Amino acid sequence: MAVLSTAIQNPQALITLAVLLLAVVLFISGALAPELTGLLSMALLMATGVLTPQQALAGFGRPALITLMGLFAVSAALFRSGALDRVRELIASERIRSPRRLIALLGLVVAPISSVLPNTPVVASLLPVIEAWCHRRRISPSKVLLPLSFAALFGSTLTLLGSSVNLLVSDISEQLGNGSLELFSFTAIGVPIWLAGTTYLMLAPQALLPDRGSNSDELGDNKDQTGYFTEVTIPQNSQLVGQSLHNSRLQRRFDVDVLELQRGRERLLPPLADRRLEPGDRLLLRVTRADLLRLQQEHNVQLATRESIAPSSLSPSGLGEGQRTVEVLLPAGSTLAGASLRELRFRQRHNATVLALRRGQQTVQERLGQAVLREGDVLLLQAPLDSIRGLQASNDLLVLDQLENDLPTVRRKPLTIAIALAMLIMPTVTALPLVAAVLLAAVAMVAGGCLRPGELQRSIRLDVILLLGSLSSFSVAMQKTGLADALASSFETLLNDWSNYLALLVIFLVTTLLTQVMSPAASVALLVPVAIQLAPGLDLVPNALVFTVLFGASQSFLTPMGHQTNLMVFGPGRYRFLDVTRYGAGLTALMTVMIPGLILWHFGGS
Repeated sequence: MAVLSTAIQNPQALITLAVLLLAVVLFISGALAPELTGLLSMALLMATGVLTPQQALAGFGRPALITLMGLFAVSAALFRSGALDRVRELIASERIRSPRRLIALLGLVVAPISSVLPNTPVVASLLPVIEAWCHRRRISPSKVLLPLSFAALFGSTLTLLGSSVNLLVSDISEQLGNGSLELFSFTAIGVPIWLAGTTYLMLAPQALLPDRGSNSDELGDNKDQTGYFTEVTIPQNSQLVGQSLHNSRLQRRFDVDVLELQRGRERLLPPLADRRLEPGDRLLLRVTRADLLRLQQEHNVQLATRESIAPSSLSPSGLGEGQRTVEVLLPAGSTLAGASLRELRFRQRHNATVLALRRGQQTVQERLGQAVLREGDVLLLQAPLDSIRGLQASNDLLVLDQLENDLPTVRRKPLTIAIALAMLIMPTVTALPLVAAVLLAAVAMVAGGCLRPGELQRSIRLDVILLLGSLSSFSVAMQKTGLADALASSFETLLNDWSNYLALLVIFLVTTLLTQVMSPAASVALLVPVAIQLAPGLDLVPNALVFTVLFGASQSFLTPMGHQTNLMVFGPGRYRFLDVTRYGAGLTALMTVMIPGLILWHFGGS
């Protein structure tokens, strides 16, 4: 502590410490958004003369940040192409009947996916599928959603691309003269952690996961709030002909509920699972917006609303040239309320095709053309851009938003996956830098039609870029003012005469606990400089300490705020704060004991 006291007599070190303490308070309290806290801290370090503008802003030009920007684009193309279709099918298959089987599948499959794709969109993509699985089996989502989040976190430490925090650690390590991390630098440690963590999820008592609702009405609420109602017909040449709904590709691949089957003049109501489909059958579906857009490209069904569109007017993707897909709301006082789409001759009147209808939490049982519109109804429309502009001038309809350039590019899926695999393989087998491979992949996605230029720009998370770019100034300031050396000396004094294993265990635990109340990025920005300075005193290579901090910041199993994916499942699972702590405490204890040992095994030490 004497060394720390001496260090803060330096005015710049004292200013840096004050800025860091302010940032910690803001991160914990949430008074400012994390990226604003980072920008404020960076501005204060420049304004007080601790850092020059070039030093403070250097983080925004680092390879790690550019790599992350390219990775956002590659990930967007993969999600847009339906790269997770197979995983969605596995979850919906009849082989997965119990929560424990689903948890095992999530642990074994989601983690590898999250090792190369940001875990937040992975969880977001699978959430509705898992909720639908719970709905069909009358199982509470709280029994499976927390394991989904934890499985995604296991994947974040399998490769350098698994998390933005990994890239930030690599960037800080390079800035401090320790060298950057490679794509598979910590995979040898990450794989045993993934397998041990998955084993824990599979064997942990189910009683640790609460039951926050198990009746079908309660579990159906979430689905109804976002479900559209639409009609599809079964063409003569469809592969679904002769299949039962229960075993059909339609229900295995898409998150749909079949509410009614119309066969000629016959109207069949649920249960319909064992009904075999015939050509000309018309199905009334409840479907999510994303899956509805995907259904337009499914050759085995045809949206009933397309029957009046001449085939020649459709582009290969299912949309006419210049067509857009938008949501419109019937506001209070709309003259369209009280009449059906057929009575209104809606398509002829507005030059727009109604794809689907959403009505709050109510189920629409009428055929789409016969459904009587009400105030508050939301219609999903397909129309030329000029017609949408005309709707914007109408008092009867309120245009809510324009969907992101309409349809996913499912037909580009093989090319998209091939580009992503090449991005991973090339830096491994050649001298090509990882940042170059990611940028080449991003350009190839656009050039190959897997992603549109506008979508590339929208895919980049500006909040993440601002946070990571600004936080690197912390590390530079701590190194420049001697604060990192002073904190490392204090740690060394505290850990004097301790074995390396116990020293790493303490550092891991401190990082883990700090991450529960601060963002993981802020935790590593504060601790990595200290860890690098502490390494010589423990007679360990710096990366042993760097990896300890990195893994500690990634194992966020104790609180909902520990990681964004925990927060994402917190609401849908109806969890309470201590539910996360109860389920994650054993996993945190396992990681605390296991990871320091793995790091010492990997680098050598005792």
